[in-house]
Amino acid sequence: MKVNYKMNDTLLKNEKEDIYFESIEASISNILLELGENPNREGLIKTPERVAKSLKFLTGGYSEDINKIVNGAIFNEKNTEIVVVKDIDIFSTCEHHLLPIIGKAHVGYIPDGKVIGLSKIPRICDVFARRLQVQERLTEQIAETLQAILNPKGVVVMIDSAHMCMVMRGVQKQGSSTVTQAMKGIFKEDKKHLDEFYQYIKA
Repeated sequence: MKVNYKMNDTLLKNEKEDIYFESIEASISNILLELGENPNREGLIKTPERVAKSLKFLTGGYSEDINKIVNGAIFNEKNTEIVVVKDIDIFSTCEHHLLPIIGKAHVGYIPDGKVIGLSKIPRICDVFARRLQVQERLTEQIAETLQAILNPKGVVVMIDSAHMCMVMRGVQKQGSSTVTQAMKGIFKEDKKHLDEFYQYIKA
């Protein structure tokens, strides 16, 4: 019975996924029509399917479980010096125009008895980047999550990115970038730690 339950559960999940894709594909076909295109011409026949798959990937962060991402990679260490992971590629989607946000994240924290596996930090960034976002919220979510997981002395996150809604449309300022920052704990209380973080990311 247990095996059958899992099989039925999988079938139900696949059925929901099929409905999801069919709905997205139909919507994209209608959009193409409204734009004056022919969704049945050779170059566009599979476009609705491709867009549905693309959107599922780009918004995959909604279904991610942070605990599964971290997967127990928290270790007891006496180190109390700043840990910095910089130049993390960020690819997100602006919730206002559904256009790309492309940039870099820099993450630092000061341990208080515990450290996290270094590869987990970019993965945590991806969980929140793969959602419809505004950069300010994205920055804060990464910082809050690391603070909750590690309870360190402090966390700082900086994101520097280009928003295609500003570059491709609107004001069309190709060289513009947006910098946001979130600080927790000692980084808000003691400027010397923040200065140290800046030195690392500029090095």
